[in-house]
Amino acid sequence: MEHEGRNYLIVQVKYVKTGEPVIHGLKRVSSPGLRVYASVKDIPEVHGGLGIAILTTPKGLLTGKDARKQNLGGEVLAHVW
Repeated sequence: MEHEGRNYLIVQVKYVKTGEPVIHGLKRVSSPGLRVYASVKDIPEVHGGLGIAILTTPKGLLTGKDARKQNLGGEVLAHVW
C-alpha cells in the first residue's frame, strides 16, 4: 500500500480463544537515520527463539529463520514476539 509517497506494511493481529493477541510486542530496529544490517551469522534470535526478526534481503522480506536457511544477510527491520 502506498500513501503520500511512503510504503506501509499492514499487519492483521490474530487472537487466541481467550481474546489475548498472539503478537505481544513489536520493536522497530532500523530507522531512516540508523540502518542496522546483519550478516547471516549475526541475524538476531528474538526472545530466545520465541519471536522472529524481519529482514529485507536481496530476495525480499524474510524472517530471520528463512534468511539463515537461504544464507542471506540484510537490514534488520523489526523484532516481533
